[in-house]
Amino acid sequence: MWQEQLTAATAAALAAGAVLRQHWGRLNNITEKSPGNLVSEADTLAEQTILKILSEYFPEYAVLAEESGQRGTSQYTWAIDPLDGTTNFAHSYPFYAVSIGLLVAGVPTVGVIYDPARDELFSGATGRGAWLNGSPLKVSTCSTLAQSLLVTGFAYDRRQVLDNNYREFCRLTHLTQGVRRDGAAALDLAYIASGRLDGYWERGLSVWDVAAGVVLVQEAGGRVTAYDGSPLDLASGRVLATNGLLHRPVSTVLLEVQGQYIAP
Repeated sequence: MWQEQLTAATAAALAAGAVLRQHWGRLNNITEKSPGNLVSEADTLAEQTILKILSEYFPEYAVLAEESGQRGTSQYTWAIDPLDGTTNFAHSYPFYAVSIGLLVAGVPTVGVIYDPARDELFSGATGRGAWLNGSPLKVSTCSTLAQSLLVTGFAYDRRQVLDNNYREFCRLTHLTQGVRRDGAAALDLAYIASGRLDGYWERGLSVWDVAAGVVLVQEAGGRVTAYDGSPLDLASGRVLATNGLLHRPVSTVLLEVQGQYIAP
């Protein structure tokens, strides 16, 4: 089950990764869709490459892509981020990825994330497990905040809203061995799945940022929910993903800090 979808997403991700490598350090047209939200010719060309390949395999599937938006309606929808980490890419900071997830009736079911800089292909599907370049993925066994390494990010609207994740970042930095901010949600989730990081939270996310990574974390034995531990709502833009052992401790801290945003 899902092998053909995995094959299609893998082919598309690798092809898009090749496009990104060709444009590494050679961008000529970088614009802002909104303050801090960059787009380049690499994003556009990589997305076109992905759409062409996926349509050859599954022309009947709908698409939700970062640059071109929604196309079609179907129980099956590809959620595509052709270049997650465009700001990093634009500054030649080598932490970026191609992310392709398949939603089935709105539920993340197949995920492929490709890191061209390290030639690392993360892939997985519901009920089939998750892999890095063909080797099985497994989340970490860290069970205490004091020994953990977490990762997060900050939304484009962080300058305009009070609920901007700064307080959460400071609190959890104080309680852990560190909190990283790498600037590519897809790879953050892939790193949770691979055990390199122990927990991840973020707000202001889009479906294409996390659809693939959610599958990887769950299939590697981790847990993905809303901040309060309730079932994940992709439309909310908020995600908490951990190795499972740290889920309640991280959730507790997030809810405590979130309460500070509410006026008495």
